Amino acid sequence: MGIVKISDLMHENLRVAGNALSRSINAQAEHWMRVGMLAEMHPELSHQAICQWLVRAELAGGLDIAGVVASPVDTTPPVVAPAEAR
Repeated sequence: MGIVKISDLMHENLRVAGNALSRSINAQAEHWMRVGMLAEMHPELSHQAICQWLVRAELAGGLDIAGVVASPVDTTPPVVAPAEAR
């Protein structure tokens, strides 16, 4: 863990977005960093595809930057079982 200096305006943006999405300021910043990192590494992916990929990564144990760099991102949408089958 470390300290990252950000502007007062960005801190306020994080606070507002975090409150709106029920995340702490730190959790909101980390979310934006993950999305931004994946967007830079895989500019062909849409925001929706990145978010779906993050959910799959979380289900598989979490996002590992080494895995993102070493292998291509699966851009196929996840299969969701119908509600009655769950």
